[in-house]
Amino acid sequence: MATFLIHIHTGHADPNKATLGLLVALAAKDEGHDVTVFLAGDGVHLLAPANRDLEGEGTGVIGAHLDRHAEAGTPFLVSGKSAKARGYDDALLDGLNASFAMPDRLVQAAAAADTVLCY
Repeated sequence: MATFLIHIHTGHADPNKATLGLLVALAAKDEGHDVTVFLAGDGVHLLAPANRDLEGEGTGVIGAHLDRHAEAGTPFLVSGKSAKARGYDDALLDGLNASFAMPDRLVQAAAAADTVLCY
């Protein structure tokens, strides 16, 4: 199986693109691939409880996607700098296999992945 890095830097302002990234990550996970999701920039807003009900057009609901990722144990790397700049703390990571990461982790994950998709 392949290794995928899904880098989502789009936030709640574009629910179509944001949910598409989460949906594609689920599709890869469902096929048995190794998947890591890296959230950076406005993408960190996707983990905020206030955004769980946002829905893309034909791409699902953020909260439902996050619940499935939690069940699947998908690792999430969340830009610590982006989260801090947007006022989030450790509570943002609750319920997910998630940790804060610096840009070097994004570079490492991209270098190790067979495929990198950005949303």
